[in-house]
Amino acid sequence: MTSEMLYEITGISYSYLGRFTALKEIDLKVGKSDRIALLGANGSGKSTLLAVLAGLLFPDKGSVRFLGRDLKEESLQDPAFRRFFRTSVGIVFQNSDVQLFNSSVEDEMLFGLTQLDLSGGEISGRIERYMELMGIAHLRDRHPQYLSIGEKKRVAIASVLAMEPDVLLLDEPTSGLDPRTTRHLIDAMASFSKEGRTIITSTQDIHIVPEIADRVVVLSEDKRIAKDASSEDVLKDSAFLEEHNLIHTHAHKHKTETHVHPHEHPSHDHPH
Repeated sequence: MTSEMLYEITGISYSYLGRFTALKEIDLKVGKSDRIALLGANGSGKSTLLAVLAGLLFPDKGSVRFLGRDLKEESLQDPAFRRFFRTSVGIVFQNSDVQLFNSSVEDEMLFGLTQLDLSGGEISGRIERYMELMGIAHLRDRHPQYLSIGEKKRVAIASVLAMEPDVLLLDEPTSGLDPRTTRHLIDAMASFSKEGRTIITSTQDIHIVPEIADRVVVLSEDKRIAKDASSEDVLKDSAFLEEHNLIHTHAHKHKTETHVHPHEHPSHDHPH
């Protein structure tokens, strides 16, 4: 972790409607240029934690600080801080439908870029660059409503990447992506990281973690942090991963011998 602190989260808890616990007593520090993967079973609070980091949800108790300033509803009412924070932090939601609302893919790309102090040439250049990166140039005039799930995901990712935020929050970004587009996204994340940007990714694709993160934070099914350690230390602990429902063992019987193999969640198909 770098010495310059970006986020300092102390003892936060959050419940939906005051009844359904989503996070419980979370302590977390994020340094500038950190690459972190959030792992956890479905319902462990990964998406909620990303929403807190994005300033979209505010904890019931505990504190969140961003670059030394309290991140709460009151502080975001300050126009200068709100603009600074919203242009510094970009989030890609797991469900792309909540992120896309313009009448064409190109307008979707334009929407965020027009909030920045960029020249027309820079805006056009970024649109072309990130459309090409995510393979959506041919969709520029299409209405997002009529795109496939994977195409919507690519548009949502391209729109956020084009803003080149200092902090990139990604919620299950490879869900719905084909292998080639997944590779392009991982390469883009590597490029962003080399530029010193902070990237926090929620994922259940454990096999991509070594490429996208140096550090792993595992949320348990009781909504707490179960482990915060290097990617290598977490990923080599198969018993821990299985205990937290991140992999499962599958037995294959060959004649008289049974072999047990670990497999990732959420799904794994076996030819029989």
